Amino acid sequence: MGRNSGVVDVELVKPPLWKRAIPVLLLLALGATIWYFITTTGQTTEPDVVAEATDVRSEVTREGDSLEVTVGWDLTTASAQSVPESIRVEIGLSDSELASVSTQPADRQADTLRIPTPDPGGTASGYSCVSAIHRGRLMKESCTPWQFVLPSAEQAADSIAAPPAPRRQSQRDTAGSPVQVSRIVVQPSGLQVDPDIDGRCAAWQKQNPGRPVWIEVNQKAVAECTGPNGKPTVAQFCAFAVLADGRRIQTQNSGNPYCARLFKEWSAERVS
Repeated sequence: MGRNSGVVDVELVKPPLWKRAIPVLLLLALGATIWYFITTTGQTTEPDVVAEATDVRSEVTREGDSLEVTVGWDLTTASAQSVPESIRVEIGLSDSELASVSTQPADRQADTLRIPTPDPGGTASGYSCVSAIHRGRLMKESCTPWQFVLPSAEQAADSIAAPPAPRRQSQRDTAGSPVQVSRIVVQPSGLQVDPDIDGRCAAWQKQNPGRPVWIEVNQKAVAECTGPNGKPTVAQFCAFAVLADGRRIQTQNSGNPYCARLFKEWSAERVS
């Protein structure tokens, strides 16, 4: 028999494919396990539901040279472990950087802040925002707009009504007499009104010409003319005059029952 010159044929046996895939599968399983623990551990550090501020409303009054804004709010229902640590409250004017901020305990549901009163003769458009603070982080803000009207007292010659004639004189004697006006007083001196969201009140007035929006003047109005703070979106002001001799009279544009009641109250006040 003949022999090969030192050459030996060796048959290489490869392991099955499934055995070769085992290390890869083990690595994938290990990675999935690590990812599961990381994600589940991260989720357990935060509660499923975090209480947030809601139903923010504002009550605005004028106190000297300031607007005093009392802000109220509620918290959404949440579990005991998701109660916020504190509450952040901010008020400000929409057309400026003027703002006032405070932080209150989580069990508070109202706070009062002040900002300087804008110049008379315009409308101060502002906002109130409340946010819960949970583990040092601000949650989603809840904000509500508000407005405060500051009328200016400007004399209009055709709006001054002649005072009633004294008993010893006839109406003919006094009808042509000029009225010497010392100053005009506008009441109320300032009034909160709500913004007319989406023009609902304007649309209602257009559809109901001649109908008053008031249920109670400056207090309650029809639903379409009531804003997010429960205030009417329109305001009624009355102009009164102080004559040179000290008498107080109503003007022609304040001849409605509301102004008559306000005039009676104002007339009883001490002259300033």
